[in-house]
Amino acid sequence: MAENKLPFVEGALIHKPTMFRGINYQFWKIRMKIFIESIDQGIFDSITNGPYTPKHTVQNVQVDKPWTQWTKEERGRAQYDCNAKNILTFFRVSQCKSAKEMWEVLEVTHERTNDVKSMSYSR
Repeated sequence: MAENKLPFVEGALIHKPTMFRGINYQFWKIRMKIFIESIDQGIFDSITNGPYTPKHTVQNVQVDKPWTQWTKEERGRAQYDCNAKNILTFFRVSQCKSAKEMWEVLEVTHERTNDVKSMSYSR
């Protein structure tokens, strides 16, 4: 049926992430980036650059700051990765430790498929 060829079931909702159904990955990726950035650009920054971990200097060496010493701003920045993981949780990537790792697994898994290749050649 034609409905099965759609890249997602829900449609382009602004309050709910588009569920990836295994087809048309490039379109889904663009929609997810827009969706995530619309919530907060810090969340997509966490996906792109990895989770934020506050540091401090101990004997001239940068080390991770204990959670109990994080400022409210540092906790907020670190929360972006948790938010991103919540949005990106899928069966195949739910075991990843960070949103960046989840995103990379999705890219490696789906950007080399025939569906993606044919889409990139048609542009």
